[in-house]
Amino acid sequence: MNNKPLPKVVVIGGGTGLSVLLRGLKKYPVDLTAIVTVADDGGSSGRLRNELEIPPPGDIRNVLAALSDVEPLIVEMFQHRFNTSNELSGHSLGNLIIAALTSITGDFVYAVKEMSRVLNVRGKVLPAANQSVILHAEMMDGTFVSGESKIPYSGKVIKRVYLTPEVIQPLPDTIAAIQEADLIVIGPGSLYTSILPNLLVPGLGEQVCAAKAKKVYICNLMTQPGETHGFTAADHVKALNDHMKCSFIDTIIVNDNGIPSALQHRYEEEMAVPVYYDFDQLRSFGMEVICDEIASIEQGLIRHDTEKVANILYSLLGTNVSRIANS
Repeated sequence: MNNKPLPKVVVIGGGTGLSVLLRGLKKYPVDLTAIVTVADDGGSSGRLRNELEIPPPGDIRNVLAALSDVEPLIVEMFQHRFNTSNELSGHSLGNLIIAALTSITGDFVYAVKEMSRVLNVRGKVLPAANQSVILHAEMMDGTFVSGESKIPYSGKVIKRVYLTPEVIQPLPDTIAAIQEADLIVIGPGSLYTSILPNLLVPGLGEQVCAAKAKKVYICNLMTQPGETHGFTAADHVKALNDHMKCSFIDTIIVNDNGIPSALQHRYEEEMAVPVYYDFDQLRSFGMEVICDEIASIEQGLIRHDTEKVANILYSLLGTNVSRIANS
């Protein structure tokens, strides 16, 4: 019997991109930890956050569903969103269950752990902090916008983002997972509203920068209006480095397959275009650049190919990668 411990992989992010990635990674023999943002203030999560004074459960719920190993109908029920004419409208059942468990136990993190057990989650799901945080953005024109859901709709260019309150305690389990990791994966996800809210939690980002693990950034496939309009892959990396005040990414994974022109046209109507990877600039940061066909189309939307990205990440744990771009 092989008693060798599984390699430890920590994934940091939020939103749809994180859930897509985790569905692929959970199939590999790794000790998986997902660190999830608690800055969401829109929709069902925002309502529960304001009414019950708990961290927003939405991103956590999606990650729990992605990592669960139960009957599909159970996951579908957990993800079910009510469409009614009363106060239930817009709420997902999973958000309500997590809120109820938090009320019963008095602890959001404990509620997430219990929900993980019920859903037979493969790995650990940890909020970036055991409290709600508010994301703020300073714009290039010197104005400020508060609220994760409002920032992309300001119509202005983001200079930096930051969190309040000033005192935010990272979870000891989160810090331990980062310190013990063999591989730390950043993204995919919205740069300013899903990824940076995790790294800006005091102590958490510093531990990522100092960790012995290889740090891999999965670059977004498309630019995002209101956040990264006109950004190249190097611009994404620069924003991360500037906020962390260090160059901490060892490897970047970028998409190298074309997006169908009809689909590109549809995204262009939403002010989004494929992210251009400027290879020389990325290499000047001292990073390994992995280029591969990592985009797939699901229900008319461009998503990361969960199987392919998971395979690349797993290969980085112990084998040489043959998909590194040529200089």
